[in-house]
Parts: sequence; C-alpha cells; structure tokens
Amino acid sequence: MLPTDKATIIAQTKKWVTDVVVGCNFCPFAAREVKRGSIFYEVVEDATLETSLQAVANAFEQLNNDPDIETCLLILPNGFEDFNQYLELTELADALLEKEDYEGTYQIASFHPQYLFAGSNSIDPANYTNRSPYPMLHLLREESISRVVDSHPDIDEVPERNIAFTQEKGIRYMQELLAACMINNV
Repeated sequence: MLPTDKATIIAQTKKWVTDVVVGCNFCPFAAREVKRGSIFYEVVEDATLETSLQAVANAFEQLNNDPDIETCLLILPNGFEDFNQYLELTELADALLEKEDYEGTYQIASFHPQYLFAGSNSIDPANYTNRSPYPMLHLLREESISRVVDSHPDIDEVPERNIAFTQEKGIRYMQELLAACMINNV
C-alpha cells in the first residue's frame, strides 16, 4: 500500500535521489544540487492528465520565479501506475513545454517504477537507471544542463557506465536498492 501523506512520499523520493541517483552516480551532477538544496519536490495527488499537466505548467512558473530552484521533481503517487499511460503523459508534457514556448529553457526527464527502455525486457537491470519509487516528471533548466554537459570530460560515457554498473550489480541488487527507498520510516 502506497503512503498517502506528502511528507512520506517526499522523504522516500529524497532517499531515492540520495541512495540511487547520487549513490550509484547515475547523474554525476545531482550530488551538487542535493547539497545545495536546490531540488523542488512537488506531490501531485490524484494525478490525472489534467492535474498533472497543470502541475507541469505550475512548475514552469515556479522555476521562472525562483532562480534558486535548479530542478523540480513532480511526484505522481496516485496515478499513472501503468507505464504506457505514463508515456502518454510524458508526450503531453513535452507538447505543453513546446506550446508554452519553453523549448530551450526547460527539459523534461522521466522516471517510473516500471520504466522499460525500448528493446529491453522487465528484468534488465539497466532499466533501474530510470526506475523510481513513484511515477514522476523531472523538470530541468536547459542552460544548466548545457553548462554541466560542456564541463564534463566525457558525457557520452555516462549512460554506458550506468548500464555497466547496473548489469554488474544485477537485478536483485537494483530491486533491493529501490525497495529500500520505500521503507515508511525514512
């Protein structure tokens, strides 16, 4: 049973960011933002297409109005459990980004508990580079991405390194690591 209080959901998501995203070095730039406290976490209760897209629009405004927020995670604990429906949401969120003329300003990344890369299968540990405790949309500042990408010695190596890491650790390790983030007394 999923928790219903926002504090627990955010705590579990923060644990995932710290233990998985930063701990496995899936994103070599995330640790800096965790230390700076520049990640904004928003829980979208009873997420539907309409409420989720409104949350994306609100997040664009939040990012516009607060330069201290580097990135935003919109967490969808009660909606989009089905990965295919979630993919529809991500397409609509990208369309909204374009419609609102934020292309080149923001970028949307996707994370889901059942994330499945095209051409992979459900037991491929590499899927855990994008598996999260809850369905979520990650809004990032495009300018910041460009800056860190330009400063990284070999950005193209990051996905390959992540895949190699997950395959070396194996499916069981990755499952347990993600499950540990869901402990309610975080």
